[in-house]
Amino acid sequence: MLQPNRQSVWQQRLKPYLRRAGQPLPLVVSGKLTRMVGLTLEAVGCQAAIGGRCMIESVIGAPIEAEVVGFHDDRLYLMPIGDLRGLVPDAKVVPTHSVCTVPVGEQLLGRVLDGAGHPLDGKGPLHDHECVPLTGRATNPLARPPIREPLDVGVAAINALLSVGRGQRMGLFAGSGVGKSVLLGMMTRYTNADVIVVGLIGERGREVKEFVENILGAEGLSRSVVIATPADTSPLMRMHGAMLATSVAEHFRDQGKQVLLLMDSLTRFAQAQREIALAIGEPPATKGYPPSVFARLPQLVERAGTGERGGSITAFYTVLAEGDDQNDPIADAARAILDGHVVLSRELAEAGHYPAIDIEASISRVMVDIVAPEHDQAARRFRQIYSAYRQNRDLINVGAYQSGSDPRVDEAIAMYPQLRSFLQQNMRERVTWNESMAGLATALGVTAAPPIHKRTTG
Repeated sequence: MLQPNRQSVWQQRLKPYLRRAGQPLPLVVSGKLTRMVGLTLEAVGCQAAIGGRCMIESVIGAPIEAEVVGFHDDRLYLMPIGDLRGLVPDAKVVPTHSVCTVPVGEQLLGRVLDGAGHPLDGKGPLHDHECVPLTGRATNPLARPPIREPLDVGVAAINALLSVGRGQRMGLFAGSGVGKSVLLGMMTRYTNADVIVVGLIGERGREVKEFVENILGAEGLSRSVVIATPADTSPLMRMHGAMLATSVAEHFRDQGKQVLLLMDSLTRFAQAQREIALAIGEPPATKGYPPSVFARLPQLVERAGTGERGGSITAFYTVLAEGDDQNDPIADAARAILDGHVVLSRELAEAGHYPAIDIEASISRVMVDIVAPEHDQAARRFRQIYSAYRQNRDLINVGAYQSGSDPRVDEAIAMYPQLRSFLQQNMRERVTWNESMAGLATALGVTAAPPIHKRTTG
């Protein structure tokens, strides 16, 4: 016979189970797997909403989780979350009637996660975290404060000539092997931000550990969250990785923090959506990209920016220009939805000029709103002189240009060495905003640096 106090303890413990036992069991309608082509699974006999999760029985272990990505008549199109080994014809498909949620919170700082929010760093599971929908929530554009405050990214060429504002969304356009990862690493270490969220989407797996250990380091990782979905993961996981990184950044922004979001790369996100769309039968439209790709890009990018509670997400998205073609469909679409772009030149990289920023092809659309008029004028003068030399470079190099023919070109020839020196920076060197302004003044041969305060507006 149990003592009264022990009896009450057991009654309290059993109360939720007794309550659950008195409730009717929910009716679960399962279907079966009828077809598999590539990574696309087809199921019949069950219903689930787009974005819903289903569990598919496997003959070798735990059930395989899949997400609903489309339907036709009585068929559901599913995309697996992980490995497909163990699937057999007519396998049981059970809808879970749940949608994807992802973990957010302070516990994520210093952690490396996969696209599903599971730790990859061996530091144990996440505890006491909050879960939010993967797709985020729409923001009223009129509720967003305008971008008015410049952001110091630690790179002289960007600070002085392509000034970035807090809450701005910039594209980093580059082909392969021209130093975009190095430039991202510099901004990761040197940018003045409360939290850094890094999304490594669809890149080489070996780069994940190198980025965490060599570029972030222990100090940088302590205020960072890294989301890694390498190229060998499923296209659905690559898409989820980009969306998870954005959800984490949104969480910290809504707490009033200044967040730096680095995503490498936006092109891999688009390619993952293309794989899914083509697999379920969506027709290609532009160079093999279905229309849904160009709908997904702004849905992801528009989630970054300034917030209603004083926080902001300043985002840098790398865009791979296939074959160095700046008119690639994804590059062209990204330029239209971003607030500016930094173009890296293969010609400059091959000449040993790092960071290989093509100043003539790059622009920041909010620079005029966040810097002093004197700073804007100095940057314009720098571009004019630099462009004058580049346009006449071939004539100058072969000796065909006669000194005195054009005063503008004569000035460019005299000033080009210091202009080029200003644009170059060692990857281990940080150049602050004030130092960037002083360097710009020195390169232009003026005594006073442009004011460092932001532009006043009426």
